[in-house]
Amino acid sequence: MDNVRFNFPAPEIDETVEALRMEVRQFLREEIQNGGFVPVTDCWCAGVDLEFSRKLGAKGWIGITWPRQYGGGEMSALHRYVITEELLAAGAPVHAHWIADRQSGPLILSTGTEAMKRNILPRIAAGDCFVALGLSEPESGSDLASVRTRARKVDGGWEITGTKLWSSGAQHCQYMTVLARTGDWDPDKRHEGLTQFLVPLDSHGVSVRGIRDMSGVEHFNESHFDRVMVPDDAVLGQVGEGWKQITSELALERSGPERFLSTFVSVERAIQQAAPSMQGRQAVVLGGILARIRALRAMSQGVAALIGEGCSPDVEAALVKDLGTRLEQDVIERLREFWPIVLKQGYGDELQYLMSDSLLRQPSFTLRGGTNEVLKGIIARGIGLR
Repeated sequence: MDNVRFNFPAPEIDETVEALRMEVRQFLREEIQNGGFVPVTDCWCAGVDLEFSRKLGAKGWIGITWPRQYGGGEMSALHRYVITEELLAAGAPVHAHWIADRQSGPLILSTGTEAMKRNILPRIAAGDCFVALGLSEPESGSDLASVRTRARKVDGGWEITGTKLWSSGAQHCQYMTVLARTGDWDPDKRHEGLTQFLVPLDSHGVSVRGIRDMSGVEHFNESHFDRVMVPDDAVLGQVGEGWKQITSELALERSGPERFLSTFVSVERAIQQAAPSMQGRQAVVLGGILARIRALRAMSQGVAALIGEGCSPDVEAALVKDLGTRLEQDVIERLREFWPIVLKQGYGDELQYLMSDSLLRQPSFTLRGGTNEVLKGIIARGIGLR
């Protein structure tokens, strides 16, 4: 244990990064003032506005790190970080393009065919093409090595059969990256024989059914694949490389500011409301929340810097998500000490609306993207305790 080290390097932030932040912030301020969107909590999962995604695409703020030949801006991971941070802080409706920008696009960039890169990536960057994740399954949950969806080799391609669960936003997407078992099932070698495919969701045999959560939103889906045929070039990378790919993807999925800023818009409104008379325990509680956000932000930026250097910091990413999602759940409990929540439609002001909405979404924070119990196992293994 004496040799345990986590690596969260402080990134060097140049003036172009901060200039971009100010540009994004001004754009969002004007959008709110002009009625372009109403801020919501958990905006990267619950906020869907296809036109708003297109506006961001027109600004060049989707796929900003990708090569220009594929619609990107060839900027750094920190440039992308400030865009995502400002969008989350404003509660902007970004769910439609979020997953494609965050991980599916980079996956296609690193493992897809040249045709995929030229035909799909520019559409993602323009805010016109969206991708869902086909990872979790019934009875598998966070244990991705136990997936049972099968891809069988046939003449001219692959036949995929199985069910994916919690595929966020699939009803708005044109594609899904599907993790399937292409090798024989061996309980002692569960990480082997897994392959990812890029599957058009308008393919024959695909059906997507919405799952309504208790906040009334259907951003989760159950997606069925009944002998869905895809060509050989639908394989992402090489057959059997699926596990290696998703471990890299999960570093992108788990380390971003969305893992601790889902409820930030509620915190900001609470501070604005409390500011004229804040004192005593209220000041202590709100200050404590901000201190935890500041620490997590430094950690998350460190992971972004490592990813920008080509590293795959999966343990550090797991730590950010574990600490961040527990903070997101804790935020609402702390704020309720001073602003009791009344779950009644049309009741109260904007803060009351944001907090009641956060309360209904709260249970999912520590589940999606890997449960905190699974994350603790990854961290324990990374520091030599398992």
